[in-house]
Amino acid sequence: ETTSSPPKQYFLLKSEPSTFSLSDLKSRPDKIDEWDGVRNFEARNVLRTMAPRDECFFYHSSGKPSRTGIVGVVKIVRGARPDLTALDPDGDYFDPKSTEDKCRWDSVSVVFEREYRVILTLKELKAVSKEDPNGVIAGMDLLRRPRLSVMKVTEEQWMAVETLIERKAVMLG
Repeated sequence: ETTSSPPKQYFLLKSEPSTFSLSDLKSRPDKIDEWDGVRNFEARNVLRTMAPRDECFFYHSSGKPSRTGIVGVVKIVRGARPDLTALDPDGDYFDPKSTEDKCRWDSVSVVFEREYRVILTLKELKAVSKEDPNGVIAGMDLLRRPRLSVMKVTEEQWMAVETLIERKAVMLG
């Protein structure tokens, strides 16, 4: 009797590079860190569905438009558990409604997987979406729900984004 593992899932994680960048993750011991500080219930619920080996696009937000976009890939190495930053009264992410017994927030552990040679910018994704409003890219939560910091990506969307990045890299040499 063989037990099959659940299918790999895909996600997108947004971070302001001034707060936490892909380079920051790359410089951590073992290239692993907590993805914590998420304080939106919908994004938290997405975090709770993540499992080890799931992959996530790493997206730099709130930078210059030419630097805002998908910059690399991280992999989940540990699924959701209580986010301890919610319990630290001196921290930026303290939540007075969270307790050790009932923490309202979760974090996951991620490991650096790869950095793209090019950034697939939000502007480029929007242009692809405009060309094909019913296409795979147009259906991405990144374009439909831009305020979310953690979102699901379908396998089809993942492959389409990877193809766009490869094409851009080839075009730019």
